[in-house]
Amino acid sequence: MIDFLNDLNEPQRQAVENNEGPVMVIAGAGSGKTRVLTYRIAYLLSKGVDPFNVLALTFTNKAAREMKERIAQLVGASKAKSLWMGTFHSIFAKILRIESEKLGFPANFTIYDTDDSKRLLRAIIKEQQLDDKVYNASYVLNRISNAKNNLISAMDYNEDAEIQTYDIQNRKPKIGLIYSLYQQRLRKAAAMDFDDLLFNTNILLRDFPEVLYKYQLKFNYILVDEYQDTNFSQYLIVKKLAANNENICVVGDDAQSIYAFRGANIQNILNFKKDYPDNRVFKLEQNYRSTQNIVNAANSVIANNKDQIKKIVWTQNDAGEKIRIMKATSESEEGALVANYIFETKMNKQLANKDFAILYRTNAQSRALEEALRKINIPYRIYGGTSFYQRKEIKDMLAYFRLVINPSDEDAFMRIVNFPARGIGKTSMEKLIVTANDNQKPLMEIAANPDTFQLGVNSGVKKRLQEFVTMIRSFSAQLNQYNAFEMGKKIASSAGVFKHYHEDESPEGMNRKENIEELLNALKDFSEMPADVEGEDQIKTLDVFMQDIALMTDADTQKEDPNDTDKVTLMTIHAAKGLEFPFIFLVGVEENLFPSQLSLNTRSELEEERRLFYVAVTRAMQQLTISYAETRFRFGQFTICEPSRFIDELNPECIINYASPSGFKKQSWTGESFTQSRQKFSGQNDEPGVSESASGQPTDQNDGLFQSIPANQLKPGLNVQHQRFGMGKIEAVEGQGENAKATVVFNNFGKKQLLLKFAKLKILN
Repeated sequence: MIDFLNDLNEPQRQAVENNEGPVMVIAGAGSGKTRVLTYRIAYLLSKGVDPFNVLALTFTNKAAREMKERIAQLVGASKAKSLWMGTFHSIFAKILRIESEKLGFPANFTIYDTDDSKRLLRAIIKEQQLDDKVYNASYVLNRISNAKNNLISAMDYNEDAEIQTYDIQNRKPKIGLIYSLYQQRLRKAAAMDFDDLLFNTNILLRDFPEVLYKYQLKFNYILVDEYQDTNFSQYLIVKKLAANNENICVVGDDAQSIYAFRGANIQNILNFKKDYPDNRVFKLEQNYRSTQNIVNAANSVIANNKDQIKKIVWTQNDAGEKIRIMKATSESEEGALVANYIFETKMNKQLANKDFAILYRTNAQSRALEEALRKINIPYRIYGGTSFYQRKEIKDMLAYFRLVINPSDEDAFMRIVNFPARGIGKTSMEKLIVTANDNQKPLMEIAANPDTFQLGVNSGVKKRLQEFVTMIRSFSAQLNQYNAFEMGKKIASSAGVFKHYHEDESPEGMNRKENIEELLNALKDFSEMPADVEGEDQIKTLDVFMQDIALMTDADTQKEDPNDTDKVTLMTIHAAKGLEFPFIFLVGVEENLFPSQLSLNTRSELEEERRLFYVAVTRAMQQLTISYAETRFRFGQFTICEPSRFIDELNPECIINYASPSGFKKQSWTGESFTQSRQKFSGQNDEPGVSESASGQPTDQNDGLFQSIPANQLKPGLNVQHQRFGMGKIEAVEGQGENAKATVVFNNFGKKQLLLKFAKLKILN
């Protein structure tokens, strides 16, 4: 018997001990998912499995690091060090560097982050003389990213009639051309973007069977965290690697699948049983995080989704306070109510600011909340702001490091060739770029040989370009002679970066200088860390540091000042996934905002919005407050709002301060014991069931009869039906276009004024 298994409850223990063959662990919110994954790996190692044969894939470096530290405590650091554990991107980048020659890349290829990719796309859009408002870099990158995640190459993209038709209809027919040029420029710069790491791994495993077989034999046990968040590209890699022995364990929660906009496919987890017919499923349903009221309320909402693996999350925690519903007349009043309630609760219960978090559907909602918090001097922080490694001065310094490691990196070259200023102007740079493109050569090669390529710049610029190239090549030659800190300090000093910021005595300049010093501190810490894997080179060089930095996720780069952490947290619900707070305020819970108006076209979109609501509710540990406003300015327009359908779906026994204005009869939970309820959803039948409305009646959530009706089709005396208010008669219609409103007298709810561009109606006569 292994002592550490005594830390687990019975379902957790079963999930840990059954480690042969395909296993799916469905882990409800707060049920100890990370603990099961960690202990499962530790159990494998304790039974004699070689750590080099274990592959564990996560979505953040932070999660991988914390799990590896815990495994080291359980079975020893030497075993934990040798695990292949990390994010999808970091693990597959490692494999691509080992096998890079097969794909025609050097082992030191650069990895472009989102900022780098957008900058390259903007340059291509400008060179092609396209309108950058029509061809917005973010939109174009999203289209390319979605294509790559679905394994659609630039050639496939341009040859697919359906894709081309879509782009033409959206008045962006040149996206295919931009995609092709973008890939050519990446290849020329010996670079891959984040999506290429997965795309090229699929190509590697597809085109080189011997490589696939090599890694199938190597990875005897594969574990995947947050499986519900995997996209098609990730799914395919994992399926190929596991095909040899099918010792695969996936851990996740379909009820927390909220990243479809990033390409995540909930069907990956829903179809696991079809992919692996011999699978075993273990359900972790005990919640250790939240009160009974919060858990039961979350269950009641998510029960409305049709596409799910049925389970009922429960807890032995106290019942706790009921969920508070707050109504505000406007977004400003909503902000004031939330701020004042935080202030009073903090004073009455002697709490810290960091015990509170405010969650919202969109970033734009933070303005009114920030103003309200500032008025009563409550300190706060916006989670998800500019991360340390995205700040300009840090990106500049990292560009030096990138170019030293990979002289073909054109993005890095253009960023620093005239930083600090060297007298290489815009005209000279344009000539450089044109000459490099015409000759299909890296910028560094053109700069080193301006006469050979007839660059057409004066002798002073030629000299300065050649001096720059000589400096970079000198650094490259010394790359493996020094550790990351020594090399980074040498570059910052010799390139003039230190001098540049020391001469800038403005507050901004001082701040940038401190950030450069903090980067050197990070290099120092990295250089002094022991090697991750036994037998690795003990000198931690700059190129290894840059690999780590390039693969950091948003969650890894959110730095906190240890002396300044007592602040209320403001964040989107997407950013809050994986976090928990004692007191949660969920604001703006209104129809067309949450669920989003853009997510009401299909049942699958609405169900993702409901899962997002479920995630928000389950972040709360002790108390949850939900608020909505009756009016709100959206897109510069004054909008009349109504409470979200999700509020109506909450178990009424778990909430206070709410009388449904829609009149929907809430799903009744009275007369049914908790045990009976749990048995009903215990997973006896995992096939998707019939969705029910809040009234308990089966509904077709794709009912197309309710729609936004133009003002010219409505007139006083017309009988209509509203999705929520039921039957009514139009009393008046006023306004035009997007500002058109209708006053309707409903049979059961009296007179209501509806903004027609949002109201969903059906004409009855």
